Amino acid sequence: MFSRRTGWKLTPNRFTEVERELRAAGKELLDLTVSNPTRVGLPYDAEAIRNALHQPGSIDYVPQPKGLLSAREAVIGYYREQHGISRLDPESLVLNTSTSEGYSYIFRLLCNPDDEILVPKPSYPLFDFLAELEDVRLVSYPLIYDHGWQIDFASLRPAISDRTRAVVVVHPNNPTGSFVSAGEREKLNQLCRGRNLCLIADEVFLDYAHDVRRRPSFADNHEVLTFTLSGLSKISGLPQMKFSWIATSGPREEVSAAIERLEVIADTYLSMNAPIQLAAPRLLDQRKRMQPMLLDRVLTNLRELDRLLAVQKACQRLAVEGGWNAVMRVPATQSDEDLAIDILREASVLVHPGHFYEFPSDGYLIISLLTQPEEFCQGITRLLKHLH
Repeated sequence: MFSRRTGWKLTPNRFTEVERELRAAGKELLDLTVSNPTRVGLPYDAEAIRNALHQPGSIDYVPQPKGLLSAREAVIGYYREQHGISRLDPESLVLNTSTSEGYSYIFRLLCNPDDEILVPKPSYPLFDFLAELEDVRLVSYPLIYDHGWQIDFASLRPAISDRTRAVVVVHPNNPTGSFVSAGEREKLNQLCRGRNLCLIADEVFLDYAHDVRRRPSFADNHEVLTFTLSGLSKISGLPQMKFSWIATSGPREEVSAAIERLEVIADTYLSMNAPIQLAAPRLLDQRKRMQPMLLDRVLTNLRELDRLLAVQKACQRLAVEGGWNAVMRVPATQSDEDLAIDILREASVLVHPGHFYEFPSDGYLIISLLTQPEEFCQGITRLLKHLH
């Protein structure tokens, strides 16, 4: 009755089953996996957010496949103010409800069934579902760790085949928190130019560098055809406001051809709604309030993690440059899933096992840096006590 592309195993994994069991039993758990900024005790300007949605034009329907010009211009303003990009054209933007939908548009644009997209590993597991729904085949290329994360070009190059259409970079990566360096960006451009490939850059965490350096956005990459994805969810800490975009850059003729086709795809779905588009300038402006608070939370918890790790030798955290997560290297005495379940049962602490993010071996736990500081400190203390 159903298509092969939806033939997933829908039963919950063991980790999820144990979590549900404990919650059903009334067990209080310390959550070191939280990724929803609206649930971590941060003070939002609720009145300003609600007022942003009270726009007179919200009752009028103006179907614009790429999105309302005013909303696209607001995105252009964000790139100009936040990242110093002055030559991004609103006509090169296509608005959508989420980066997931953005990926779907791009996969449809670039790929015939069973064509290939190269994706980094470790990385966020969402790619698998998106690719299956679009009949696209994913091929992984590794990030390797040596005093910091880096792209393994020696493995990336032979992974390219005649069916490869694009290379995905996550800048910074989730969960490793590693940015694509300037040298890596140049190598990627050379590689894509030589093999007629596109770049797809996921930049949802771009604004959350842990130091004062501003990392360049791929939205200003004009060496090869590049699709940059981002949105309100992370930029303004507003995942409930479904507003994202694809910014297309590169050689002029290729950008023009890509935008023409993306506009048809977008016109087929017309997924964006008027109230959010009209509210976009004010909602993007909320980043000026939210980003300092989010970064302060992340850095406060990172310092606390380092303080607690400094008094023991069994565990360490790997270098992280940006984003909302940290990777802990722990003794590989059992599978990461078994370890995470043991921690959940015996210490009442939620952490993600590394295999959720396709780490190549056991011995990795992923923790969120968004958790409220008191809960974070207590959770890490319990975690380290269990590991000892």
